[in-house]
Amino acid sequence: MAAKLRKGDSVVVLTGKDKGKKGEITQVLPSENKAIVDGVNMAIRHTKQSATSQGGRTPKAMPIDLSNLSLMDKNGKATRVGFRMEGDKKVRFAKTTGEAI
Repeated sequence: MAAKLRKGDSVVVLTGKDKGKKGEITQVLPSENKAIVDGVNMAIRHTKQSATSQGGRTPKAMPIDLSNLSLMDKNGKATRVGFRMEGDKKVRFAKTTGEAI
């Protein structure tokens, strides 16, 4: 099945503790049906000090389920994704505005 959300897409979180937050997808994990989004679903990770690194507490973006994300259209609102053929190419389009992504 074709991917509705891809790396680099601007998305909005629909449910969970980060509901309403917006960000850009940095990585998609299709086998787990999850994605990593900038600034969303952050967790604190503790690192041990070594000769090369300082160590301490660092925030890290954790994976979030794809079903909890929705693509943002040009107006900044959540939209569903559809597919259509334009010539010989299959393209994604925003269902709210109808324009190709």
